[in-house]
Amino acid sequence: MAKTRVAIIGCGTIANAAHAPSYQKNPDVEIAYCVDIIPERAQALKEKFGTENTKAITDYHEMLKDSTVQAVSVCVPNYLHNPISIDCLRAGKDVLCEKPAAKTYALAKEMADAAHETGRILNIGVVNRFNKAVNMVKDYVDAGKLGEVYHVYCSFRAHRSIPGLGGPFTTKELAGGGVLIDWGVHYLDLINYVLGIKECRTVSGACYSKLATNMREYVYENMWAGPPDYNGTYDVEEYVTGFIRTDKATISLNGSWAENINDPASTFIEFIGDKGGIKLTYGGGFTFFGTKDGKLWQETPEIKVDNMFNDMFYEELKAFVECVNSGEHIRSYVDNNLITAQMMQGLYDSAELGKEVSF
Repeated sequence: MAKTRVAIIGCGTIANAAHAPSYQKNPDVEIAYCVDIIPERAQALKEKFGTENTKAITDYHEMLKDSTVQAVSVCVPNYLHNPISIDCLRAGKDVLCEKPAAKTYALAKEMADAAHETGRILNIGVVNRFNKAVNMVKDYVDAGKLGEVYHVYCSFRAHRSIPGLGGPFTTKELAGGGVLIDWGVHYLDLINYVLGIKECRTVSGACYSKLATNMREYVYENMWAGPPDYNGTYDVEEYVTGFIRTDKATISLNGSWAENINDPASTFIEFIGDKGGIKLTYGGGFTFFGTKDGKLWQETPEIKVDNMFNDMFYEELKAFVECVNSGEHIRSYVDNNLITAQMMQGLYDSAELGKEVSF
């Protein structure tokens, strides 16, 4: 069988850490193009993960003309997800677009509509759907071990982790938002996947930008996606809190890139049921709490995986290539992610309006 020829648009952090190495590891894939507006980055990705036949280019429109390219990873800043993904779909390419789908729910819906109109695959990079621990939690829920899951609480909080202060991550026009759209998207999508949520009913949220409004006074130890650009923009939230009602359970959340609390154990999700509960450490394992033989009981299942990060990205990219060849709509298909985009939009709208919003 001929190898699936893929292109990677955007040769930055996530392309180097996840997409390119996962494609390189897959014997059924050939990286045909590395595309980046900075030519040195495209060339570096080619040299590290491509072959002598891989092309390093700066304009993705050149790649769109190549009918031998079947699939595209879109790994660019958030504001470019919508136009580039739609261009690729309309050129007859299947697409895996990194999270979030887009800056807003309306733009994400446009992307889904384009996938429907063209008949192409559009998956979103909601990688936790391919995480072994997350799927074990889903198995527990589906098997009824928790009974009725009536509430979920999630925390994605950090002490000082504002990324690239003054750059694309902290510029609303480019990113769409701050910690919610960057980190919260993973937590909300994970919850939606595990519970099979289909309907978002009401949302109440509040967003805060307090610690870096004067960027030069922001104190930190290290900065991913840095260094800071003090001539840049910081107009997004570093803290979000919210409450969501759905057709399955209520959800409460607190998230922060930066806050004046330093607690290393502050990234987790708790599923609360009437028969049992689960606390899942984000990126790690989980503990089930219940009763057994009339006594309180708990277990922490062993999860056999060498590297959780590498494993889930490889499985995500492998599944994408498989559905490119089969045409199947899988768990990361865009329609399955729209509920997450709607929840985030609701949180932002509620924060701006100062009241609960309904759908």
